[in-house]
Amino acid sequence: MSADIWGSLWSSNHSAFARRYMTAAIEKETLVCLAADLRTMDEISALITEVGPYIACLKLHVDIVDDWNIEGWMEICDEARTQGVAIWEDRKFADIGRVSRQQMAGAFDIRSWADIVTAHLISGPDIVQGLQDGWKDVDREGGVLLLAQMSSRGNLLDEKYTKAVVELGNEENGVLGYIGNGSKPDAIRALKQIVGSNRMIWTPGINLAVGDGVAGQRYGHPREAVLAGSDCLIIGSGIHQSQDRVTAAAEYARISWQALLDR
Repeated sequence: MSADIWGSLWSSNHSAFARRYMTAAIEKETLVCLAADLRTMDEISALITEVGPYIACLKLHVDIVDDWNIEGWMEICDEARTQGVAIWEDRKFADIGRVSRQQMAGAFDIRSWADIVTAHLISGPDIVQGLQDGWKDVDREGGVLLLAQMSSRGNLLDEKYTKAVVELGNEENGVLGYIGNGSKPDAIRALKQIVGSNRMIWTPGINLAVGDGVAGQRYGHPREAVLAGSDCLIIGSGIHQSQDRVTAAAEYARISWQALLDR
C-alpha cells in the first residue's frame, strides 16, 4: 500500500525517517506537520493533545519557549510520540560541522529528543555529518531537512543556491529532504524537478487563507502545494490561531490526504 500511495518516493528514498513519516501519513491520512510556534509549554502540550490525531509531525522552536525546562519538555515529547508524531526542532543550523555537533548538545540537548532538524547548507555539506554525529553521541538516529527555498518575502535563496543545495544534499545519506516554498506552487514544481524522487519536499507557507501574512510571510493553498510536489505541509497559525483548532486540523488533514491520492 505504501508504494501505491507514495509511488517512486517510497522505493527511492532510503531515509529511515522519510519512511517513518510516510507510514504515519498513511496510517493517519494526513500530510500535516504542526508548527507549534508557541511561547509556553502548557500551550504546546494542550495543542498536541487536541490535534494529535490529525498530524504526522510536530515542528518546534525550543528557544522561543519562555518557561522551558527539560523535565516538562520531555513530557511534551512523550505525548507527541504517544500520538505517533515525529518531533522536529526547527533550529536552522548553519555553522561548520564541529560546532553544529556541539549545538546539538548544550543546554537544550536537542540530540536527545529531536528526530528531525533543519539546516542551511551555507557552511558546506560537513554540517550534515556534524548533526548526524550529534545524534550518534547519544546512540540515536535522525534526519536533516535542508533549506532549499523559503516563503518569506525578500529571502536570498535564489535558483542558483537552490540547485547547489540539492546537488550537494543528494550526496548526503543523512538528508531526509528539502524545505521548499509552499506559497508558490511553481517554485515547488521547479524544486521537484531537481530533487527527483530520492528526497522529500516539505513546505511552510501553507494556509487556507492564501496571500500575505505578518512579518513578510506569504501563504499558499494546501491542495495546490501537494499537487505541485510537496510531501509534507507545515501549518502553524492556520491551526493554532483558529477558533476551533480540532476542526481546522481535521480539514487540513482531509485536504492534504485527498491531494496526495489525486497526485
